[in-house]
Amino acid sequence: MPVPLPSATLPRRALILLVILTLVWGTNWPLFPIAMRELSVWTFRAFAVVIAGCSLLLVARARGQSLVIERRHWRVICTATFFYLVVWNIATAYAALMLPSGQAAVLGFTMPLWTALISWAVLGERMSLRLILAVGLGGVSVTLLMVPSFAAYASAPLGMVYGLVAGLGWAIGTLILKRSKVDVPVIVLTGWQLLITAVPTVIGALIFGDGHWFMPTWQTIAVIAYISLVPMCVGNVCWFMIVGMLPVNVAGLSSIMVPVVAMVSGALMHGEPLGPLQLAAMVCCVASLSLALLKPKR
Repeated sequence: MPVPLPSATLPRRALILLVILTLVWGTNWPLFPIAMRELSVWTFRAFAVVIAGCSLLLVARARGQSLVIERRHWRVICTATFFYLVVWNIATAYAALMLPSGQAAVLGFTMPLWTALISWAVLGERMSLRLILAVGLGGVSVTLLMVPSFAAYASAPLGMVYGLVAGLGWAIGTLILKRSKVDVPVIVLTGWQLLITAVPTVIGALIFGDGHWFMPTWQTIAVIAYISLVPMCVGNVCWFMIVGMLPVNVAGLSSIMVPVVAMVSGALMHGEPLGPLQLAAMVCCVASLSLALLKPKR
């Protein structure tokens, strides 16, 4: 069975991508409630995935990349896309509506824990002691971030379910794609995945959406444009590049700082809690990432 590669092989490029990913995804969460003040979850996501997918394919075409994907890859891509992007996009948006944005992010980013559990229990993969400790510290950090919002979870249990389902879907989709080794340029792959996501999302918007046409305010339009072009385009491309460079367990742990940034962003934008527990969680996150990603000194 495959054993995760040692963190000593962490490429510098992966570290740069990790920083970009953390910032663009972490600051994204407090914007969800703003984007959905006027639009339904389905309508918001429908616009976002269509804009993001078309933008990435235009960029790929401008760079001279072929947009054609071999037929043999489509089943894997569609299956992975359903779990990662369809489930993730809808579930996280509902979770952010029902819970404080930072807490919704924490639940969604239980993905590394789901990935480690599935890899061990289902796929039979072994983990090094460093990676086990990293996952444990990641679990502690998630628990610390969840503690202040147990009351919110009790009053909105469905929001908690949506957040956890989002993290599980992300983990399953990533594992499917990683193990299938789809040989497609990242920008092309991400663009097509977003447009695949657009099909059920647009149908959902027509059925469950707002039910009438109107022009949103410029603030809503600006937020949707930003979410589409930065977190969805740049963030997803960074993520798939990281997954291509690192074992999926390590790649999953690389995202664990995102909810911390989301908590800080939520505190600044919406006055969400930020105190000793959150600071302790940040320390655990840094320790977890250090164990998973950084080369040990000899």
